[in-house]
Order: sequence, then C-alpha cells, then structure tokens
Amino acid sequence: MTQYEKAQTPEDITRLFVERSNAGDAAGVAALYEEDAVLAYPPGGQTVGRAAIQALWEKVLASGARFEPETPLPTLIHGDLALTATPPKDAAGARAQVARRQPDGSWLRVLDRPEFTPVGR
Repeated sequence: MTQYEKAQTPEDITRLFVERSNAGDAAGVAALYEEDAVLAYPPGGQTVGRAAIQALWEKVLASGARFEPETPLPTLIHGDLALTATPPKDAAGARAQVARRQPDGSWLRVLDRPEFTPVGR
C-alpha cells in the first residue's frame, strides 16, 4: 500500500482531498476515510466503507472531475471529533464532514456530506 501524507489537522483533509482527486488518485482519496466511513454520495444515496468509497471515486475521477480548493469554515472540535465545513465554489449549497482523531494523532473522515442543496433549488 502506498504511504500517504496524514492529515495532522481536520482541515488538512480538505487540502489532501483536492490534491489527490486532481492527481486522479482514488486510493489516496479513500485513505482519508475510516474503514467504515459513510459518504452521502451519490445524491440521495450513501456509500459505506473505504473500499466502496474508493470504487466510487475511481468512477468519479475517471470522468475527469477537477476540484478547486475551498476555504474551510471554523472547525468545531470536541475531544476526538471534529466538524468541518466549506462553502462550496459550485452549486452544492454546503459541505460538511465529521472527522475523528486517530490513535497516532492524525485525522480521518468518518461522515461526509459533500453537498447540501438548499431547499427551493
């Protein structure tokens, strides 16, 4: 398995996601998630588990998807849990993730909702 840079802060995950996605590295994107993480994607569905998340991102990245860095909103941290969010540059409405501190001090996503479309759209 490839050795990936670990997220030392919850906010690092967003930066690493953009870098790995734009490099076409679905395994690297999946490595940002806990083994049993839940991703609320595709719209209206859920993808559960790192392997399924990797398979999903392989399809998304094969389509040529590109991502722009987004400035994170202030992170809320309580113990080993963090709530991160970014105002998107696309029409997704908002993005929110829950990350958990790992035993080595790094952070991984456990819940990810990459888009909230506001009511009325």
